[in-house]
Amino acid sequence: MDTILVIEDEKEIAELIGVFLEQAGYRVAQAYDGLEGIRLYEKEHPDLVVLDVLLPKLDGFSVCRALRQKSDVPVIMLTALSDEESQLKGYDLMIDEYVTKPFSIGVFLKKVEAVLRRHKNPRGNVLAYREVRLDQAAHTVMSGEREIYLTGKEFEILELFLSDPHRIMTKDYILEKLWKYEYNCEDGVIYTHIKNIRKKLGVDWIKTLRGVGYKLV
Repeated sequence: MDTILVIEDEKEIAELIGVFLEQAGYRVAQAYDGLEGIRLYEKEHPDLVVLDVLLPKLDGFSVCRALRQKSDVPVIMLTALSDEESQLKGYDLMIDEYVTKPFSIGVFLKKVEAVLRRHKNPRGNVLAYREVRLDQAAHTVMSGEREIYLTGKEFEILELFLSDPHRIMTKDYILEKLWKYEYNCEDGVIYTHIKNIRKKLGVDWIKTLRGVGYKLV
């Protein structure tokens, strides 16, 4: 049974999320401020963290930064901050998904399921392009002899590119394939993910086609 840590200071929301997660078959641990969240993470070692941004004692961005120093546990950021700048800041800290309040419980549970599935990734193919190899079963990426850590969404984007390396990847195509439950994803969010992938891999062969999309060259 997967354990999900919910770090949310609004107890009614935290308890509601907990009830639905438990009904869906997950074990739930709850914390109501950032410092408690970090302590509970170290105790529980959860499979996924649901993290609010506006937390007392230590905000969600700081909590995420601390978690990333410890592990690659998938993080879904739960927030009332829907502006693009806040989302980009979260993705820069390598969160896996954003859920904006108010939200649909059904969509939220689908995102939890999808993030956990991506993180475990039962598929078995190895995709390669130039010096990069992406192992779908192990959920690892190698650039030459270096192993590269990517967030869940970065991994998905690179996987999409490598699975069809001759295709021009338009924003609409990427949204259709990877943001099935997000209808307000901004151009800047996709760009930030791709910028992070380029930087982490140290490559220049993911080209931007201005006004069109992206292509491997």
